[in-house]
Amino acid sequence: MATGTQPPAAEPRPRGGGVHTPTRAAIRAPHLRTDRWWLAPAATAAGLLAFVVYSTWRAFANADYYAAPYVSPFYSPCLAENCEPMHGGPNWELFGTWWGISPAVLILIFPLGFRLTCYYYRKAYYRGFWASPPACAVAEPHKKYTGETRFPLVLQNIHRYFFYAALLVAGILTYDTVLAFRDEHYSFGHMGLGTLVFLANIVLIWAYTLSCHSCRHIVGGKLKHFSRHPVRYRMWQLVGRLNARHMQLAWASLVSVALADFYVYLVASGVFDDPRFF
Repeated sequence: MATGTQPPAAEPRPRGGGVHTPTRAAIRAPHLRTDRWWLAPAATAAGLLAFVVYSTWRAFANADYYAAPYVSPFYSPCLAENCEPMHGGPNWELFGTWWGISPAVLILIFPLGFRLTCYYYRKAYYRGFWASPPACAVAEPHKKYTGETRFPLVLQNIHRYFFYAALLVAGILTYDTVLAFRDEHYSFGHMGLGTLVFLANIVLIWAYTLSCHSCRHIVGGKLKHFSRHPVRYRMWQLVGRLNARHMQLAWASLVSVALADFYVYLVASGVFDDPRFF
């Protein structure tokens, strides 16, 4: 060994957050990206926050959610006795008079739980609100990574059960869409602008629900031979095509359900009358 040599200096700890181990590259900069990587998580956070604010206001407003024949998807089905009477509508008075706050709180937990545990929405709000990580190749501010193995994120594993509840909710909203083909006197054979709004919303709701990863697994998972299950194979292919657009369907259905509620609010509050085509 040569004399007078010094051992190599220890590499300085990289700056910024992120998980750093001896097996990872010791890059001092927080990231090496030069594009506007922050735009995507910022837009995602803004979009989700806007929906949270709007849906919270409408859920606790407990008013202007029914204008015959339309009922807001935020209030359907109505599970309390303090609901507005909806002729032929989803009035299921399962809760007695003791429930004094908005009945929307009783039902929104199911579609909300489905979206909160959705694989795409996890990515969206993990990046947008928790910066975990904020973008690809950008270190997160946390010093360690535990994934979804601890509370509360371990509850994400109940996504499949929320999927079953989402199917029920989508079925009820389909019933509401059928009722939208009535007029204000509850006679069928009519169509208004609200009917088209409800039709667009229910199509997007079903497309988003069926594009779920859990649905894809339920339809075609655990099959060793697709040739022996041709029906399930075709269903799996269809769900797979929808699953490829899961992100777009998630946002489209989020916007459509808010617009359907807002349309009912405008009609119920007397801002304008529902235009009738026939």
